[in-house]
Amino acid sequence: MRISGIDIPDNERAQVGLTRFFGIGPKNVLELAKKSKIDLNTRIKDLTRDQVSDLMKALEGFMTEGDLKREIRESIDRLKAIRCYRGIRHIVSLPVRGQRTKSNARTRKGKKKTVGSLTKEAWAKIETQQKAAAAPVKK
Repeated sequence: MRISGIDIPDNERAQVGLTRFFGIGPKNVLELAKKSKIDLNTRIKDLTRDQVSDLMKALEGFMTEGDLKREIRESIDRLKAIRCYRGIRHIVSLPVRGQRTKSNARTRKGKKKTVGSLTKEAWAKIETQQKAAAAPVKK
């Protein structure tokens, strides 16, 4: 069944199926069911048109899907713009909430970039680039 643009499997219980909405978790489902007067144990396919319409009206009271994603993105952009600590951590792609980064944080930092000794070929390449940059330009 499609409710407010989200596909919900017909055989799921209402309590589980309604969590498919971005921004609606287990706690909000209870509130949503209370507002729309739906039994949480009924299957999605067994909901009547009136119950679905009540559910959609109750959903309007919650910030979900695109609106919620937009607000989160705007909040992060604001942090980046004012250059606060959390904003800088977002810009540099490091953990924002105080997690350690010496040994973990591979999800945020990405694949390891080994820093250390260079091979002879790499050194030679760097030296030639430095000589070319330092050579005087003739006019």
